[in-house]
Amino acid sequence: MVLANTTSSDKVFFPKSGITKGDLIHYYETIADYMLPYLEDRPLTMHRFPKGISEEGFFQKNASDYFPDWINKAKVKKKSGWVNSVICNNKETLSYLANQGTITFHVTLSKIDKLDYPDKLIIDLDPSVHDFTSVRKGAHLLRDLLVEQLGLSVYIMLTGSEGVHLVVPLMRIENFDEVRIFAKKVVTYMAEKYPKDFTIAIRKDKRKGRLFLDYLRNSYAQTAVCPYSVRALQKAPVAMPIAWDELDKLNDSQAFNIHTAGHRLTKNEDPWKDFTKNAKILSDANKRMDLLIQQGIS
Repeated sequence: MVLANTTSSDKVFFPKSGITKGDLIHYYETIADYMLPYLEDRPLTMHRFPKGISEEGFFQKNASDYFPDWINKAKVKKKSGWVNSVICNNKETLSYLANQGTITFHVTLSKIDKLDYPDKLIIDLDPSVHDFTSVRKGAHLLRDLLVEQLGLSVYIMLTGSEGVHLVVPLMRIENFDEVRIFAKKVVTYMAEKYPKDFTIAIRKDKRKGRLFLDYLRNSYAQTAVCPYSVRALQKAPVAMPIAWDELDKLNDSQAFNIHTAGHRLTKNEDPWKDFTKNAKILSDANKRMDLLIQQGIS
């Protein structure tokens, strides 16, 4: 049920599919119980489109002065001062922000009580061209390394855009520098072992059709799209956690949208339900990774 203070609920936010602002708010209210655990206690970056996606949106880190006092906020240190971040810990805040035209929610990889220590590592598999076959292949190869050889737990999410995120739950023992160094070792090793499949080249003109392995979001104050967020694309696709055995049945990172996500959540077991309890310390995995590097690419 859309909250009573919703404004302009009939305004079309996604022109080609006719999805309205009211539809967006209703979606977020419907899936709030699933999404809030991934938003809780994390500084938020809002991708806002107050007039819908037909006009350019903007990213917002600081809470607006007019946001009501009941919305939780936290001061987060940055290089040149502080950010007054919104903390979305309840359904009312989620609904309010959607009513403000927030289509996509991006969150930090750490929580406000321990900002320097992430509780997850993310590798973004980003195809250079629209090719989900390469994404599937790359995800399985990375999973084999991370799980079978390094002993970590790895979860997968469709980004709702082009690729997937592989997400490793962590115990919040290593700081961002340590996590990023480890992630760089992983992607560099994979790019060297499978040079025809993977690249770590940041510039798109250097990728030559290969799958880009992006590890750079594993840094302080960097963000990643929150699970179950809507993306600002036509048909309103959703960033969707999936089970590994589902990956080969899908042909697109935009397989779920604002209309189908809710039904999926009520009919399927949460594939990330044991995410937190499978968190690991990276020390053993790091030693194994160093040994693989020392042994060289075979």
